Amino acid sequence: MPSKQPPLATAPSLVYVSPSTCHNLSLFKDLLKEYRRLDDTITMRLNRTNAQFRDRDRAGTSSKGNIQDQACAYVWKELVENWKRRAEMINYCVNIVDQSMEEKRKSLTSEEGDARAQRKTQAAIFADEVKRNQVHNELAIEKIVRQRSIDAFQSRCQYFSPPLTDAEARKWWDALHMP
Repeated sequence: MPSKQPPLATAPSLVYVSPSTCHNLSLFKDLLKEYRRLDDTITMRLNRTNAQFRDRDRAGTSSKGNIQDQACAYVWKELVENWKRRAEMINYCVNIVDQSMEEKRKSLTSEEGDARAQRKTQAAIFADEVKRNQVHNELAIEKIVRQRSIDAFQSRCQYFSPPLTDAEARKWWDALHMP
């Protein structure tokens, strides 16, 4: 098993994803749902962030520059960090489930002659196949969620482009803008 478990940070806590998280589809999907909340509320988040930066500007505590640009940069950074954590979690679980299936397939060949053990292992492989398909489907869903978020983001932050100095943000930006 891969030894590095990806941490996922929520506002109050840090969640470590373990192999058991990956094998429990309900828990896995609940975690993804929680981490997709930022994407689901992107318009509201942009409104709130814009208001916060306006309030800071009025109070004289914000840095210089366009308030809208500051708000867009802040939300973009949040989005990228969240996308990165989700990608790490999904890829980690893809590897865990794939590895589990491979181990079961190997044990199937060592159980030749024991029909009962083979049927039990084949049933476990089938169950893992279902998990594998579900986890792999999350990769496609992630792409859709990100595209929906970027469309909403760009409708409000039309002139935003991540700074060239932020390689991680540029990578995500470029990936979303490729045909």
